[in-house]
Order: sequence, then C-alpha cells, then structure tokens
Amino acid sequence: MKFNEFIGIDVSKDTLDIYNLSSGSYNRYSNTVGGFNRLQRWMKRTFGTFEEVLICIEYTGMYSNGIMGYLDEEGINFTMVSGLEVKRSMGIQRGKNDKIDARRLAEYIYLRRDQVKLYKLPSKKLMNLKALLSFRTRLVRQRAGYIASKKEYSRFMPIKDAQCLIKCQEELIDELSLKIKEIDKELKQIIKSDEVIGQQYKLATSVRGVGILIALTMIAYTNCFTSFKNWRKFASYAGTAPFENSSGTSIKGKTKVSHLANKRVKSLLHLAAMSAIRHNAELKSYYERRIAAGKNKMSTLNIIRNKLISRKFATVTRQTPYVDVFKFAA
Repeated sequence: MKFNEFIGIDVSKDTLDIYNLSSGSYNRYSNTVGGFNRLQRWMKRTFGTFEEVLICIEYTGMYSNGIMGYLDEEGINFTMVSGLEVKRSMGIQRGKNDKIDARRLAEYIYLRRDQVKLYKLPSKKLMNLKALLSFRTRLVRQRAGYIASKKEYSRFMPIKDAQCLIKCQEELIDELSLKIKEIDKELKQIIKSDEVIGQQYKLATSVRGVGILIALTMIAYTNCFTSFKNWRKFASYAGTAPFENSSGTSIKGKTKVSHLANKRVKSLLHLAAMSAIRHNAELKSYYERRIAAGKNKMSTLNIIRNKLISRKFATVTRQTPYVDVFKFAA
C-alpha cells in the first residue's frame, strides 16, 4: 500500500498532539472520544479520504489504547512505535516538547514508508489478559515488600512495640494474596473461554518447565504468536539473544545479550529455565554437562531460556504438543 500523507500523534494522558508532515500543521485534541471525533473530522476536511494517510503513534501504555481502538474501528491506517526507537533513529537532537515529538514521529514514519507494517490491534481478551498479568506482577511485588518489611520489624524491634506494625502488614499480605488468587482465577477463565488462547496455552505448557504465567505472558506479548516472525525475533525482544561485539582486528568483545529488553518477560524466562533444570531431565543433563566442562553458569541458563522459547514457538507453529524424546534415549 502506498501512502502520501504522514501524521505523527504524540499521546499523553489528557491530550493528543497531531502533526501533519506535508503541510507542517499542528493540532491538539483531548484524549477522549470527543477528541477522536474532532481528529477524524479534521482529517476528512484536510485529506478527503483516509486511504493514503498513515498515522504513527508512540506507544504510551494504556493512554494509547483509546485512540488505537478508535482508529482500528474506523479503518484508518496506523502503526505504533516505541519512543526509544524513534529517539535513537533521529541522530543528535536538541529540545523536546509535545509538538516536536509529534513531528519526529511523522518524520520517522515518512523515512520508513516502504518498510512500514500496519499495527493490528489485539483482541479484547488478549488486551485484558495483558492487563491482568501486569496488575498481578504489581501485586506480587507489593506483597513481597510487605513480607520483607514484616520480617525486619520482627527481627529488629521488640515484639510488644512492633505488634501493630506486624498485624497491619499481615492483614495486607493476606488481602494481596486473596486478590492474586482472584486474578489467577480470571486468567484460567480466559483460557477456558477463548479457543485460540486455550489451544496455544495447552501447546506451550506441554514443554516441561513452562508454567501458566510464562505461557500466558508469551501469548499476550506475541499477540498469539503473530507479532514475531520466529523465535529468534522474540528472543531479541526478551533480551535472551546474544549479540557479537567486535570491530576490525583490535576489538574482540564478549558475545552477550543486550540490556534493551522486556525485563518482565526476561525475568519469567529465567524462572522457567531454573524450573527446567530441576524438572526436565534433558535440560538438567545438558546444564550439568556444561557446568562440569567449565562453562559459564549464566551463559548456560541463557541457552536454556532460548531452548524453551524455540520449543514453545515450534509447538504452536506445528500445532502439536512437545514430545520429550530424551526419555526414549538408550
């Protein structure tokens, strides 16, 4: 599809800053349904038709959901990028405000107009799944904080002085645990109610070491395994893909993973790898052989992370459960 008009939209909590690259015009609308309708009327007056118009939106979490849903329903072409991606692509830049950010988004998508991929909005269940997983992570962190705080008060304060503090934190811990169980129940309900998610969950968890959280997280962040061409692309996104660091004959750095990663996904993959080397006979044997040979422990765990990713992608691609052939070895 060929585009001739390029618009950048900088999204914030309350406003949408709009920049039209061809005319250099700038508008600001509210980040509400009323603002979305005003944006559409302005586009109709300016362009007449939306077929050759491409909108670039910076991803800002839940603040972007409203405008993305509106554009998707209206059939208006748009793509979504991360702010860091745009920032690093523009070279040395000075100054920053909402208008400048919107202009940079329009310039970014114009320069990449031949490689652009239109953004496909995930289903409502997938978006709900992602929100539930994110909220669950927040609750688990809060609970861990209260558990650690309770131990400190119990250890370093006299019991009679710390009774109120300990009691209050115990109540908070119990309440958070109850809410986490409610979220887990809702996650299981989504698995049962959606045929695609349920099937992919069943396939992903056929890989030993993969539990409910990592399976659902991968389903949510890959948009049911459609957002990434292959497992290597996802490994790069998750921060488990190693990259070479060399230049000429003088610089021969270590091959290592990048710090640019989805830290939440990477953390869950690490826990899955730790579980796999305890419960998966094949990966446990592989881990022990490498450690005995003097290989780096974290490097070996990272290899296991990538093995788990590749196996999950393979099961979904083939639409067949993972077969543990190691137990058939002589």
